[in-house]
Amino acid sequence: MGFTVAIDGPAASGKGTLARRIAARYGFHHLDTGLTYRAVAKALLDGELPLDDEDGAADVAANLEFTGLDRTVLSAHGIGEAASKVAVMPKVRTALVEAQRRFAQCEPGAVLDGRDIGTVVCPQAPVKLFVTASPQVRARRRFAEIDAGGGKLSYDEVLADLKRRDARDSDRADSPMRPADDAHLLDTSEMDIEAAFRAAEQLIDAARS
Repeated sequence: MGFTVAIDGPAASGKGTLARRIAARYGFHHLDTGLTYRAVAKALLDGELPLDDEDGAADVAANLEFTGLDRTVLSAHGIGEAASKVAVMPKVRTALVEAQRRFAQCEPGAVLDGRDIGTVVCPQAPVKLFVTASPQVRARRRFAEIDAGGGKLSYDEVLADLKRRDARDSDRADSPMRPADDAHLLDTSEMDIEAAFRAAEQLIDAARS
């Protein structure tokens, strides 16, 4: 079994960037588990299938291939909105969590980032990180991404959307977003990616030794 790094945190906290840096540094496989929920949502939207049909969504999730998840396509705002509705369905979560756990066993190691990696998907991971930042900082980051991509949302709309997603992720009955008891907290509100990476690298090296 490979070495697993579990990274959790809210949207636009920097966890995805950090996860990709860690995976590249150690030659580990990387999975943005949020993309798996977005892929399910996209498949439902493409097939003009209802977003409130839990059995149908779970069937899509059970047959989802993790290879070839296109971040550029799946990052579309509309897909994200649909994914947040699909992600609260217990049957969908069960199907995807099983597949995510199989991915976490990849040799020589795997980095998974999401909302419930350290608490539900990989509770035995030797390194768990919870990456966060203030809602205002995260909204500025996400607004800059959307603006650069030609999107038309205002900063206030982005901030309101992030707060809604935070509430949905934290308050859901199944696998709510929260730090694992033994997770290391990284607040990136005033920390750049290099500082966050160095902190994570020290934790990983210590655990591997």
